[in-house]
Amino acid sequence: MAVADFLCRAETRRVLWVMGGVFAFSILFQFCELPYGNFIGSLFSRMNFNRMNYVNTQINFTGGFDEKISRSDSIFSIESKKNDDSSGVELLKPNTNLAPQRVMEFGNRFRGNNGNVAPVFEQQNKDDNIVPQSPPLISSPPQVDDNLIVPIASQTDEIAVIVVPLNSTNATIHLMNSPAPSVSHRRVDTDDNSTVLASSHNPNEATGLLRNDHALSGNGSTMTKRTPAAKKASVKGVVSISEMTNMLLRSSHPSNLLTNPAWSSAGDKELLSAKSQIETAPNNISDLGLYAPIYHNVSKFKRSYELMEQNLKIYIYKEGKRPVFHQPKLKGIYASEGWFMKQLKASKQFLTDDPNKAHLFYLPFSSQTLEEVVYVPGSHSFDKLKAFLNNYLDLIKGRYPFWNRTQGADHFLVACHDWAPEETRREMANCIKSLCNADLREGFKFGKDASLPETNIVSTNPSRSLGGNRPSQRKFLAFFAGNMHGYVRPVLLKYWQDKDPTMKIYGRMDNHDYILHMKSSKYCICARGHEVNSPRVVESISYQCVPVIISDNFVPPFLETLNWETFAVFVQEKDIPNLKSILESIPLRRYLNLYNNVMKVQQHFLWHPEPVKYDTFYMILHSIWYNRVFQIAS
Repeated sequence: MAVADFLCRAETRRVLWVMGGVFAFSILFQFCELPYGNFIGSLFSRMNFNRMNYVNTQINFTGGFDEKISRSDSIFSIESKKNDDSSGVELLKPNTNLAPQRVMEFGNRFRGNNGNVAPVFEQQNKDDNIVPQSPPLISSPPQVDDNLIVPIASQTDEIAVIVVPLNSTNATIHLMNSPAPSVSHRRVDTDDNSTVLASSHNPNEATGLLRNDHALSGNGSTMTKRTPAAKKASVKGVVSISEMTNMLLRSSHPSNLLTNPAWSSAGDKELLSAKSQIETAPNNISDLGLYAPIYHNVSKFKRSYELMEQNLKIYIYKEGKRPVFHQPKLKGIYASEGWFMKQLKASKQFLTDDPNKAHLFYLPFSSQTLEEVVYVPGSHSFDKLKAFLNNYLDLIKGRYPFWNRTQGADHFLVACHDWAPEETRREMANCIKSLCNADLREGFKFGKDASLPETNIVSTNPSRSLGGNRPSQRKFLAFFAGNMHGYVRPVLLKYWQDKDPTMKIYGRMDNHDYILHMKSSKYCICARGHEVNSPRVVESISYQCVPVIISDNFVPPFLETLNWETFAVFVQEKDIPNLKSILESIPLRRYLNLYNNVMKVQQHFLWHPEPVKYDTFYMILHSIWYNRVFQIAS
């Protein structure tokens, strides 16, 4: 019996020694092989993984950070890990110096009806659907100096970014550490058909894809598309206009765009009511000024337009230094943004001086002037332009609670410069953006963003010299003239310049002859330049020439309202060699319908010295209004 007991104890000791050896070997293996630099970090890798997820959640929610955040008006501050064992991640922690303490500086301006200060930002561990009982109110807007703005961050300012190991697969984080983007530089004071300066110095920039991954110039050499390296495609392949329309009508306002504000407002209830009335609009039409076939649903458009006229109130922030802010430019190919600013500022119908009554908040800057004033020639970088806008936005966030209420979803901007999508990509990601460069591959979002018509305005009366010849007097099948910007136009000339007497395809042309050709052609080719947008779309409609849009993934203006296939032709870039046969295959009856519909839709693409019902100003405003209405969660 004693022998058996001794053997049992010996066996137990042997098992314990084996277990101890296995455990020691596992610790040694983790220390040598796993990525955290110490065995404690590896043992609790799950904890580190959750912490990384928390950090990424914070970054995505706030739109990213381009500069070190240490200001007391920022929602988050950055805590940097400096020890050798750090993974290089800048950790974000809530800024406890914000609301409700900071709003006390404004006295009673941000106090609720019961005298309690409402928080500007809800912590993430709270239910998003919980609505504070006392929304902050501003009894009167702060008195500000129009010339006041936060200084521009210099290129040498310290920047807080996320640094990841080289073997990381997080492509988004790698983009933050990419080299400064190469940018195209287009002069902003000339017509697109006149002399325009373009330059690029990056030999590795992406080439335009046309059939064989390269676009051919007239002499057979490759042409590169001047696209900043920081841009990334939001869609793959080419989305046709029919697919865009179906996407917009079927799911134009998906659930991920619906916004739950931090606290409710009277304006939200009015928008919800408007949404219900638009969705149930009757099908009877009494407005003879609207021609039903050119709209997706003329009844809904008419009801939405009426509700906009009756209800919409906009607050324009008074902050901002001229000339970038509050000083619109009214001539040139980017003038749409300037005319909109000018006419909105003069509107008594839509403006309010009480931000608590506003449905929308306008950020009144000129993307054209921003490029002219802030961009450093030769820098090939957007950094200073982004920093300028980010500093302005920080000023707005620090003075008002409204941005934080919706994370910017009820704020909007109107920008026509080619670079606007990149300048506003991150910090203003949640804003409603009305953009001339409405490109699905550059982040344009259906149901949130709006396409802004690019109009080359050369006089104080943009409606002069409209119209053109009757169909029987239009002797040319197709017409194009313009500079060789981008990768599509050289291909167009390669195949069709001096190849057919009915296909009038040229390079640069005198402005007088340009207009005569538009008025004498059945179809006007609107080929993209460096970016997807072109003033030829509006010019074609103005001269009653059916627009033929050759610009893949371009979202045409007012698509949520207008049925573009009833008055325009869309040709994919790869089909340029077949352009003539495509146009000739259109039956005469269909062409006449297209021509007549161009005349019917023309009223929506005209600027007037004073806004006229259904003109461009009102249509831009309606696109913004309509998108905001359908972002509101029921």
